[in-house]
Amino acid sequence: MKRAEKQEQFRRALLALRNYFIFFLTLCFVITCCMMLFLRVFSEMTGITLQKEHIELAAKLTLINIVVLSLICALIDHLRRKIMIERPVKYIVRAAQKVMDGDFSVRIGRIRSIDPNDGFNTIIDYFNRMAEELSHTETLRTDFIANVSHEIKTPLAVMQNYGTMLQQSDLPEEKRLEYAKAITDASRRLAEMVTNILKLNKLENQALYPNTETYDLGEQLCECLLGFEDLWENKNLNIATEIQENVRVTTDPELLSLVWNNLFSNAIKFTEPGGTVSLVLTAEGDQAVVMVSDTGCGISKEVGEHMFEKFYQGDTSHAAKGNGLGLALVRRVIDITKGDIQVSSQVGKGSTFIVKLRRETDGAT
Repeated sequence: MKRAEKQEQFRRALLALRNYFIFFLTLCFVITCCMMLFLRVFSEMTGITLQKEHIELAAKLTLINIVVLSLICALIDHLRRKIMIERPVKYIVRAAQKVMDGDFSVRIGRIRSIDPNDGFNTIIDYFNRMAEELSHTETLRTDFIANVSHEIKTPLAVMQNYGTMLQQSDLPEEKRLEYAKAITDASRRLAEMVTNILKLNKLENQALYPNTETYDLGEQLCECLLGFEDLWENKNLNIATEIQENVRVTTDPELLSLVWNNLFSNAIKFTEPGGTVSLVLTAEGDQAVVMVSDTGCGISKEVGEHMFEKFYQGDTSHAAKGNGLGLALVRRVIDITKGDIQVSSQVGKGSTFIVKLRRETDGAT
């Protein structure tokens, strides 16, 4: 390490020496040209012919002045670089090394500089913002791992416990079926969670543009809603729809179906039997507006602030089936498709999810 530092210092010294000689020679050339021009004009205007010894003396004095001036300028430039460039660069490099070592709490204070427009404080501001975002990302990653471990462990424990009880030789047929169903439900929940994790990972690392096509949004909404017919009939829910015709969008239908399926699933899941789930599609200017409403339990303000985070569940008792990935998928798809999603909710009265997408106007009003 010390050898590498010495080599780096030697390289810097050679670079500084080279830069000085380049500056020295440039200064020699410029001052010599200026001096020769001055002597020529002076001789022509005064009619005085300069002797050789006078020219030699002037050349020597000029060389001495050049050497002194170049050394003074080089010293001033060295001090300037040391104070105005190298010092803030060292601060930034040290902070960057800490970030590379995994310390995302590091922040750099603003630097007082002779030149307020040197740009270093702008770099520092962006560095601090980057470190803050990395800190949040690291927190999310840690929480994600902890939540994945918890969510996977729960259905596995259920399957293990019921599997052990199934091994009892004198187990009644009724209990055997009950335990087998519990194992099936837990395995299905685990499979759905893994599928959603894979989908979310694919979306978060999506580098390609979506496979877009232009299609009727109302038809897609109806098809997705009909996929939940058995569920809403089992809960005796009222389904209200108001779909404007010929609302067309250009986007990836497969990605967007994830949004509708998750919104419909949540609306039906959190609405009590006999309640109402409504779907409204309207065209507002160059936007298609989809509203999915329910008369369920509603969402508190605290839950609403975190509902699009991975594995976050407002129902801390986990009484409702789910793994907290659905709305994270919805948010990511909306971001990819350049749309917007908003939530309006009141505890005890229900929720309304509003999705806005750019629609194809075709010159129609």
